[in-house]
Amino acid sequence: MEAHIIGVVGWSGSGKTTLLETLLPKLISQGLRVNVIKHAHHDVVLEPPHKDSARMRAAGAYEVMLASPYRYVLAHELNGGKEPLLMELVGRMQPADLTLVEGYRWEPFRKLEVYRPSVGKPPIYPDDKHIAAVASDAPPPEGNHPVWLNLNQPDQVMDWLLSNR
Repeated sequence: MEAHIIGVVGWSGSGKTTLLETLLPKLISQGLRVNVIKHAHHDVVLEPPHKDSARMRAAGAYEVMLASPYRYVLAHELNGGKEPLLMELVGRMQPADLTLVEGYRWEPFRKLEVYRPSVGKPPIYPDDKHIAAVASDAPPPEGNHPVWLNLNQPDQVMDWLLSNR
């Protein structure tokens, strides 16, 4: 299974996570195995500081795996080291038909921008040649722009994802 990677980028509050929450069950119902990578700009808290796995990380463990009958999570401490590149992280995941990446706006890979003018920020696509489509609740502007999708019609966005993976 080859990893097809599509980014979902946009300003905070534009609806990236909501769109992914809507699309994931639809993609999975099509028989696709879908991975998601979510970039966070803040420290990630997997368990409260008093729990065992957090205590082991605080004590200096390089990696801590927390496992249960329902899921497992691997926490790798960077300890001041460089943040891994997106493709390094993709390589650590199990193969999938599609990997959706929320964030990593600076990485050079194909992206879908979620753009809502009501957020009060300019669109990103004019400055990022890797944005192949825009999902927006606004009509397309005049002139050159990427493929313009209706954010309020998630099936339209899903069709674009399926035809571009």
